[in-house]
Amino acid sequence: MTELSERFDTALRRLDALHAEDPRRELVDGQEVPQELLYAERMSTWLAQVEPDASEALRLAVRAQHLQRWRVPRSDYPQDRSGYLTWRRDLGRIQAEWAARVLEEVGYDAPLCEHVARMIRKEQLRHDADTQAMEDTACLVFLEHYFADFSSEHDEEKLIRILRKTWRKMSPRGQELVATIPMTPDAQRLVHKALS
Repeated sequence: MTELSERFDTALRRLDALHAEDPRRELVDGQEVPQELLYAERMSTWLAQVEPDASEALRLAVRAQHLQRWRVPRSDYPQDRSGYLTWRRDLGRIQAEWAARVLEEVGYDAPLCEHVARMIRKEQLRHDADTQAMEDTACLVFLEHYFADFSSEHDEEKLIRILRKTWRKMSPRGQELVATIPMTPDAQRLVHKALS
């Protein structure tokens, strides 16, 4: 793991302060935690397994991926597939701009800010190692922390489609790490069915 700069620590504090503004809360060990702050911490934890020697830019992108996500609600878009895809694209663009602005304000140069923004927009997935590592990290966080609740809201056919899409987005290293996630028997059954 490379030694990180004081500027990195400042950027992390600024990003986390923005995450902490999330009005939505999740109960963790008896304490209410802002949802997006919790998500950002989970992303950083998984990145340490996906890419232990991650660059400073990748660590920042992972921490900023959902930056103030609640400010662009899904409900503002049509409730169909086209609306969902438009929301995801807009969200990536907006979050990339916000993250780049924070990083610029704490003293990062334009090339690093743009690299972080590209990762958040998920550009060059499969062709850029950092973007792929971030995607693997996001998939692993989803599978470990959000899939069980998500699965209670959707039918099995849709869940299997989502699991297959998630699997295809991951690198072999990310796929390998899926086996380390503790899952409920129902989640394990769905994953096995999706991948068989």
